Amino acid sequence: MILPKIRDKRFITIRRGGALTDDNHRLLALWAAECAEHVLSCYEDVCADDRRPRLAIEAARNWVRGELNMTRAREAAFAANSAAREVKASSEAARLAALSA
Repeated sequence: MILPKIRDKRFITIRRGGALTDDNHRLLALWAAECAEHVLSCYEDVCADDRRPRLAIEAARNWVRGELNMTRAREAAFAANSAAREVKASSEAARLAALSA
C-alpha cells in the first residue's frame, strides 16, 4: 500500500482541504522526481524497453515548470504504477523503483 487510509493533511493541497501550498507542492514533486531518478536503474535493468517510469519522472518535472497540467502528470504516474504491477515477483527492487516514479 502506498497511501495510508488516513492521509496526512500536510501532503494535501490547500484546495483539497489540506495544508500544502502550491509552492511546496511543486517542491515536493521535484524532490520525489529526484529520489525516483536515483533508483530508476533498478527498474530499467529489468525492463529496459519500458519507459513509463522515466516518462513519469519527466512529467513531474514538466508539471513543476508549468509545461504540463496535473491531469497529464497524473496519467504518467498511473502508467508508472501499471509498469510496477507488471514486474515479476522476483524483481521487488524494480517494482518499487517504478512505484517511486
